[in-house]
Amino acid sequence: MSADGSLPAATRDDAEAALRTDLAAAFRLTVHFGWHESVGNHFSAAVSADGRRFLMNPRWKHFARVRASELLLLDADDPDTMTRPNAPDASAWCIHGAIHRAKPAARVLLHCHPPYATALATLKDPAMKPIDQNTARFFGLVSIDQGFSGIADEAAEGVRLAAALGDKPILLMGNHGVTVTAPTVAEAFEHLHFFERAAKTLMLAYASGQLLNVMPEELARKTAEGWHAYNDSAFAHFAQLKEMLDEKDPSYRD
Repeated sequence: MSADGSLPAATRDDAEAALRTDLAAAFRLTVHFGWHESVGNHFSAAVSADGRRFLMNPRWKHFARVRASELLLLDADDPDTMTRPNAPDASAWCIHGAIHRAKPAARVLLHCHPPYATALATLKDPAMKPIDQNTARFFGLVSIDQGFSGIADEAAEGVRLAAALGDKPILLMGNHGVTVTAPTVAEAFEHLHFFERAAKTLMLAYASGQLLNVMPEELARKTAEGWHAYNDSAFAHFAQLKEMLDEKDPSYRD
């Protein structure tokens, strides 16, 4: 580490390369699980300590074809970003630029429209009710935004969404989809994985037409806290998912 506390250039390059690989893997895995949507939706990951320089997928690139080397390196404070030939998608820049600028601790942002999470987001009451271990995992971790006003492509909307996220790692976007945040790609992907599974369980329970057996607040909190001991499983899970990708098509690493 240098005298000013920054990492040596070679170390920064290695860290960015590893981050590119993990983020590219997340795109491919999203396709594997069927959470992608045409050539839309966006993932990003900060490369600077203040969150303002970040990686994001190119405009209208299918998740199944994203490669590590193709990820855009953007600056949230660059006013000319959207005027360049390789400008990102306007809604991606609006949401991710604003959140990275306002929430430097939110290192990784994964925004997409998985079927069950999106279905949950359409309900009048879209709260993730704790009815089993997976739904209770998110007790106290989700902010809900009910201010949907169309496709987010204006700076003010990005600022509003950053504020709506607050101090929670997950934003359930009413009439829209979900955005998860975490310090690493592995942890963010684990949030996304379990949130979609939890939403599926909740939506299936709603579909039964019977009353939900919602946990008391004390039990839900205890269950959520119990998940903390399993945080490292996110890294094991993601590493094995990357191994599966490598066996099938390692081109995401290119």
